[in-house]
Amino acid sequence: MNSSTTGNVTKSDNAYRVMVVDDSAVIRGLLTRILESDPNVSVVESVPNGEVAVKRLGSREIDVIVLDIEMPVMDGLTALPKLLEVKPSVQIIMASTLTRKNAEISLRAMRLGAADYIPKPTSSGALTKASDFKFELVEKVKALGQVARVGKKEPLPSDSAAPRKPKANLVAETPTSLYPNKQISLRKEAIQKPDLLAIGSSTGGPQALFDVLGNLGVISQPVVITQHMPATFTALLAEHISRVADMPSKEGEDGEVLKGGHIYLAPGGYHMVFEIKGTDTIIRLNQDPPENFCRPAVDPMLRSLSKIYGSRLLVLILTGMGSDGLRGSEVVTAAGGSVIAQDEQTSVVWGMPGAVATAGLCSSVIPVKEIASNVRQLVLRSAA
Repeated sequence: MNSSTTGNVTKSDNAYRVMVVDDSAVIRGLLTRILESDPNVSVVESVPNGEVAVKRLGSREIDVIVLDIEMPVMDGLTALPKLLEVKPSVQIIMASTLTRKNAEISLRAMRLGAADYIPKPTSSGALTKASDFKFELVEKVKALGQVARVGKKEPLPSDSAAPRKPKANLVAETPTSLYPNKQISLRKEAIQKPDLLAIGSSTGGPQALFDVLGNLGVISQPVVITQHMPATFTALLAEHISRVADMPSKEGEDGEVLKGGHIYLAPGGYHMVFEIKGTDTIIRLNQDPPENFCRPAVDPMLRSLSKIYGSRLLVLILTGMGSDGLRGSEVVTAAGGSVIAQDEQTSVVWGMPGAVATAGLCSSVIPVKEIASNVRQLVLRSAA
């Protein structure tokens, strides 16, 4: 496949193929221009509702669909399972304005098979100016496009960044498709009984969190989570976790004391870090600059926890794009703490867990369905 030029952008070989589904022609045009600004992305279909999307998908090669929620004829939630039935390998990003209702629908959509979500600015004018939205949309499309290609064994765009070289002293030599030049490297140190469980997740994270926390049961340790999400979503996610878990779940509040057997989720728009006050661990929320383009981010959470818990800290890095959690996990393991990563086969995107797994930071790399039982054995055993 030869490169081509769209507008002023020369497309790379094998650019990711995208379908945009939105009932507003103006919004479809804006989304198309944003996506087409990247040489690795090509919008090959732009349609006004879910019914047309289902019909077109059967006759076109599509890697990623950006799917609006509220549309006439057939809305996004109705179209979602039909699209996945037509083409199971396609990756779907739900797009909607950031309301509680749409956030609730997006969480339902992810449980039905959507890979990710993105909150749209409230107007076409705001969308045109929203640089964060543009960056997030393009990066999510490219990350999920890669997932679709790997699943179908198709070539990636010709100018994709080459992965870094693996570290030495490998223990488990398991090549991975999203990190083709890397291998999983496992740590041999024994895991101490943890005093706190910390979890980092992003793309595909809600379902992974439901799987892990829904099967963990009641533990005496606090559980703290950073999931990449905007504010309305994190509040709803905490509510959903409470429904599936045997422990209460809520967004963390500034100045709040951590309690054992409780789950605390970083609020959207805030980094959640921790400090010691007397014998208590206190939540501190801040709006320091984003890290890894994220706020909340996993790295600052892990750095602060490592100072408090040292070798008594257990970290889970679940599915997600990018590498947030890598630097924080380096600090955790240097202090004697332990890291477990979700494996590639059960991750929506093996970016975050893949980064720590191939950097030699993990004690184990396991399927999401095995994580809860593994963690439960560690947290319930007698103190080391």
